[in-house]
Amino acid sequence: MGALLAERLIRDVPDFPKQGILFKDIAPVLQNAAALQEAVSLIAADAREKRAECIVGIESRGFVFGVPVALELGLPFSMARKLGKLPFDRVTEEYALEYGTNTIEMHVDAVDPGQRVYVIDDLLATGGTAAASARLIERLGAHVCGYGFLVELTFLEGRKYLLGYPIHALISY
Repeated sequence: MGALLAERLIRDVPDFPKQGILFKDIAPVLQNAAALQEAVSLIAADAREKRAECIVGIESRGFVFGVPVALELGLPFSMARKLGKLPFDRVTEEYALEYGTNTIEMHVDAVDPGQRVYVIDDLLATGGTAAASARLIERLGAHVCGYGFLVELTFLEGRKYLLGYPIHALISY
């Protein structure tokens, strides 16, 4: 198969959000129905192969890809959100950033014990958020059967925080 349509559409934005960063902007992918459908279908195929029983999307762009994957597979969708965004009983997980920490959370009933969960986000960078999501899912008694990403920034080595988990990234830089 040739290059994905999404790969041709992602644009580089230099010096965003700060000097020296080359930002990979996925907005053009979302604005192109064919590219978005292609990405969703490929991630859904991987989730199906991993026998996923639930899709978890990481806030916020993981929702953009996760919901249509869940619909395509006829599976439930749950959210891993930033601190303070969920109204019901929840579990939280703090993770390290380059400077400081951040926290994500999930509702206590977001996944079922024993359930095979496939986690989706737009981008795998340092792996901190994705690893924290796995810890939350496992604390709730479910199992992460795989990860799906539109883009992986391989030079940031995020995979090293996800050892033991299958990772499917459609595009690598």
